[in-house]
Amino acid sequence: MSSQPIPTRVVLLAGPSGSGKSSLAAVAGLPVLRLDDFYKEGDDPTLPLVAGTADIDWDSPLSWDADAAVAAIEELCRSGRTEVPVYDIATSARVDRERLDIERTPLFVAEGIFAAEIVARCQELGVLADALCLRGRPSTTFRRRLLRDLKEGRKSVPFLLRRGWRLMRAERAIVARQTALGAHPCAKEEALGRLAAAAAGRCRTPAAR
Repeated sequence: MSSQPIPTRVVLLAGPSGSGKSSLAAVAGLPVLRLDDFYKEGDDPTLPLVAGTADIDWDSPLSWDADAAVAAIEELCRSGRTEVPVYDIATSARVDRERLDIERTPLFVAEGIFAAEIVARCQELGVLADALCLRGRPSTTFRRRLLRDLKEGRKSVPFLLRRGWRLMRAERAIVARQTALGAHPCAKEEALGRLAAAAAGRCRTPAAR
């Protein structure tokens, strides 16, 4: 590993699907790395299934390429640029690759439902500024998620309804898990405050779990 100083740090923004991560990242005024673009493709034989069904479990970390995500984060922190996949959720496929250049910005946001899974790894690499888990009412998250997924045509309506009910019932457990992994649970206003603090150099790196 290079001994050169790392000029940039990352805030990992986690939370249940539909909790408002992308919206918050968009208004934070910082460069954003979309961690959902590191999903595995639909024909990957390692994809997990929802227990007792034929549905792919896209909410399992096993459906996501954590190694590639961490490598992209480290490269962004060290060089300010990296190449990332462009993922189409509707077709479960990587449809392109693009260059992400954040120049010498001292802070950026990496957001996605699996962001908490890599808190410890980013901390070990010395690139972590903060880790947050957005939380809210499960019923509100359910409505927001369903409206978004229907509008974007992400999957079939029956699949989205099955997934939605399952995630609504599991939401508190999802937040608890992400908190245990090192992400600080908070609502939008507190998250914005912590992002501002990190941008000002007042990092609140969570303890390794």
